[in-house]
Parts: sequence; C-alpha cells; structure tokens
Amino acid sequence: MQNIRNIAIIAHVDHGKTTLVDKMLLAGHLFRDNQKSGELILDNNDLERERGITILSKNVSIKYGDTKINIIDTPGHADFGGEVERVLNMADGCLLVVDAFEGPMPQTRFVLQKALEIGLKPILVINKVDKPNCRPEEVQEEVFDLMFSLEATEDQLDFPTIYGSAKQGWMSDDWKNQTDNIFPLLDAIIKHIPAPQMLEGTPQMLITSLDYSNYVGRIAVGRIHRGTIQNGKDYSLCKRDGSIKKIRIKELDVFEGLGRAKTEEVISGDICALIGIEGFEIGDSIADLEKPEPLDPIAIDEPTMSMLFTINNSPFFGKDGKFVTSRHIYERLMRELDKNLALRVEETNNSDSWIVYGRGVLHISVLIETMRREGYELQVGQPQVIIKDVDGERHEPVEQLTVNLPEESASKIIDIVTRRKGEMISMESKGDRMHMEFIIPSRGIIGLNNIVLTLSAGEAIMAHRFLEFQAWKGEIEKRQNGSIIAGESGNAFAYSLDKLQDRGHFFIHPQTDVYAGQVVGESNKEGDLIVNVTKPKKLTNVRASGTDDKAQLAPPIIFSLEEALEYIKNDEYVEVTPKHMRIRKILLDENDRKRASKKS
Repeated sequence: MQNIRNIAIIAHVDHGKTTLVDKMLLAGHLFRDNQKSGELILDNNDLERERGITILSKNVSIKYGDTKINIIDTPGHADFGGEVERVLNMADGCLLVVDAFEGPMPQTRFVLQKALEIGLKPILVINKVDKPNCRPEEVQEEVFDLMFSLEATEDQLDFPTIYGSAKQGWMSDDWKNQTDNIFPLLDAIIKHIPAPQMLEGTPQMLITSLDYSNYVGRIAVGRIHRGTIQNGKDYSLCKRDGSIKKIRIKELDVFEGLGRAKTEEVISGDICALIGIEGFEIGDSIADLEKPEPLDPIAIDEPTMSMLFTINNSPFFGKDGKFVTSRHIYERLMRELDKNLALRVEETNNSDSWIVYGRGVLHISVLIETMRREGYELQVGQPQVIIKDVDGERHEPVEQLTVNLPEESASKIIDIVTRRKGEMISMESKGDRMHMEFIIPSRGIIGLNNIVLTLSAGEAIMAHRFLEFQAWKGEIEKRQNGSIIAGESGNAFAYSLDKLQDRGHFFIHPQTDVYAGQVVGESNKEGDLIVNVTKPKKLTNVRASGTDDKAQLAPPIIFSLEEALEYIKNDEYVEVTPKHMRIRKILLDENDRKRASKKS
C-alpha cells in the first residue's frame, strides 16, 4: 500500500500558485532538462502564458519520501468556476495561497467557500513575504476571519500556516526565518492533510475531469472512491439521466510527475485516467458490472451570460482562416461542450448562428481566442446577461465587485459604479489605498474595467464574482458616443484620417484595408457618422507653401478581444479571424440600417 495525499491548490489570480506548484515539482526532482529558467511548467498553453492566468485545471504528482502527493492546480478566476467545482471533488485537503500584501481577495473567497463546503482541510500558505511592504501576521488574521464568516468547522479553523516566497523557492514556519528549500511545506502536507480513506467493496469512481488525445480520443480522469479498478475488465458507466451501459477499460494510467504511467490496477483514494471508454460525460460514475452503485453527480453553477456566435459573412471572409463554414464552427462548439462544463450552446432559427451561454465575458472570450488561434473565422454579438422569470418578475444576475485603488480616485469610481446601479457595501482604507466593495448587476460590469482603469490612471485593481439572481434593477446608461463607419471599401489613407481627426478617435492605422459598414472609430458625439477614409489627396501641378504639411495622426485605439466585446453596441458584431479583429455593423448597407431604425 502506498501513502497518498490528494491536494488542490486555491488562490486568487496572480498570487503565485502555479509558480509554487512548479517549485514543488522541482523538490520532487521532476525538472525537465530542456526547461528554460523562469518558464512555467504548468501553464503550458499559449493563452495561459500570455495572460498569466490558469484556465484549465491540471493534475501532476510528486514523490516525497515514500508518499505520493497528487497536486491539482485550479483556476483562480470566478469565470472558470465550472473547472473548480469538479476538481475539488478529487482532493482531501487544499493549500490556500495568499499574497502577503494583498491578503484574501474575492475570488479566493469563491473557491475557498466551495472547498470548505466539501469538507477539505486547508493549509494556509502566505506567499511573497519577500515583498517590501508585506504584512503576513495581519493577512493570517484576515484569512481566519474569512474562514469564520464562511462557516468553517473547528477542525478547518485550526489550520497550519506556512510562510515563504515561491519565486525564490523557500518556505518556513516563521516568515522572519528564511530557509533554502520548500520542505517545510511538503512536511506540513504529509502531517496535516488526511490520507484518503481506503474503502472496501464494489468499485466506484466519479469522472471529474477530461483529457483529450488525438490518438485515443477522450480520456476520463477521476478519483477512485471505493474498491479497485483493473485494466482490461468490464464495468458499468452510470449516466446522469440514470441510464447504465457496459464499458471495457482498454488502458489504465496513474499520474506520475508531469505525465501518466500505465498500470494494471488502481486502489481507492488514488487519481487515475481511463482510456478507451466512449459516450461518457463529466459527472458520470464508473461502477461494478453486476451491482452498479453510482455516486452523486456534480452540481454545476448555471451560466450568467450569453453571446451570439455566427459565421463570418463580411466582405473579407475566408482571407485568413481555414475553418469558415457553419459546419466547422458547429462541430468545434460541440467539441468544446465535451470538456467545458459551464458552457451551453443553443441553436437559433437561423442555421448559421448559435447562442453560447457561459459564466462571464472572460469565460466565453477564452473560447473565441482559442478558436481564432486554431484557424476559425467567426462573428460574435454583444454579450447579454441571462434574465430569469421568477413568479412573473424579471430577475438578473448580480455580482460582488471589489475595487482597490488610490484614495484620490475613489469618488470618481463610486460615481460611475452607482450610475450603473451598484450599491456600496463597505469601504476601508489600507495605507494610501481604498478598498471598496459593491453589489452590482452583471450588466453594469460589462465595459466597466476600461472606465475604472482610465479614471484611476491605471492604478485600480478590480475583481468580481457572481452572487445570485435578484430582481431587475432598471435601465443602465450605455455608451453614448456613436460609431464612425467607413462609407466605402478600400485602403485607408493617412490624408483622409488626418482631415477627420476632429470627429473622434480612430481604431485603424493608415494603409489598413476597410470595407463599407466597418466601424473604424468612435465619434465625439451621439449618433453614427459615415465617413470616407479611402479618399486620396488629389495632386495638382500647383505648389504652394503650406499645402504639403505632413499628416500628424494620433495613435489608434487598439482593443483586446474582451474590450471589443464589451465595447460594441447591440447592432454591431466583432469579426474575429486568425490575423485580424474588426468591429462592424450587423447591417453593412446604410439604407438597410435606416430602414431597420425606422421599424424599431
């Protein structure tokens, strides 16, 4: 019998949990020779590396002494809550990683609440104690208060605390006493996290995660709850809807280091991967063939936001992408549903468009960005919150919003949030910064990040998490400024852009190809403005001083994908291709737009 510990790692975005896991892999001598220094081992998909966030939960394991520690890295963003809920079911304890300066943040709270409800035993890791203005003792008290408010049990409140710096690779019981390794943390895991219970009886396993390989297809990952599972034998697959079908396991793997190793049997308490099963979903159970006893399926929070996905039908379609037809996009969305639990896809009356439901703008935009990199072209409509009908009343999702910013910008932020129907719950000063909490409808958060950063000169840190559905809060004022629309297709000239600069801000560089109906800028006034940016300078043979001044252009506004999705109005699309991202009117023809506005 081998000693096993199953731990999940919980932290707010950017508090250093992925770096910590990398250092734990080092301590378990699992360093790859070709690893570049400073490069993260776990966040291995390009999107995760660029944004510095974890999107997909991952499983790795290390050997420490004669104990095997299975580590589950979880995302910190509330938008990926669907990932978090299912992975916590595999763990017996959790490491709560908290920044020694910032303390517990709203999204730490989100995942911690889920972990405490399941009954996991926490170990607190106060990271980044090498920061100049850190406050480890106060942060430990804040975490205790947070756990108390989340109704943790007495055993959970009696948590051990480890201090250190994952980046510098050391951990210690006392933050003033710096060591040169992270063994104190690994010792604490073995001492305080309970070993999984070895339950005898017929086999039971809950599928909580999914892997995919081009050779063998979908791979089921989960923890064995009871009994043992053997390679090459027949078992029952118990579905959510109560149906049961017979399956055979073609290969059985356990996690070792960063990869998997084949094995003949796995005992209860360990995490394993089953290869060769078909037709399963996350939340299904594997059970005995003769007497199947399924486990309870995982409950998943429902989506709060939807977006319209449609094929790219702009004049520039098919220039960049490999996959442009409705069949390609539909098949790709169906594949995403296999592994993305919190996502829903609904077909519309039009065969070329679908409504995709998710947990937030970030959740859906990560899917769009992944598709773009795979060579897909598509168009996406304005994000819409999901409205529910409760006893004849309209209910909408509301979120808890936390803003941490310099004191001098506080009044501007309070003004903008209250205009968007936000209510302030608390406000406290921490040094020369203010920490404010609001309850605000999800509609009010769309597009708020840009405004908050502008008003606070880039100093604000904003985070939000879904709370519940509440009664409709009333209309919220939207972007007042109109769009500047290209009236003709062609190449944009610096001369034309220079002459139109006093009309607004542009989104395009000179020499960019544009088409009629594309949004090329934001007008200074209300109402859309149609301009011709493709007009060249007419040359004559008359030369006069002053006619040949250089065009001096302000730099264009370049949106990220999330910013573009939050910026557009309801009569606009974001056109996404592998090389470009454009904003356009849904109706490209000016006369069609006039007719539509008269009807409405």
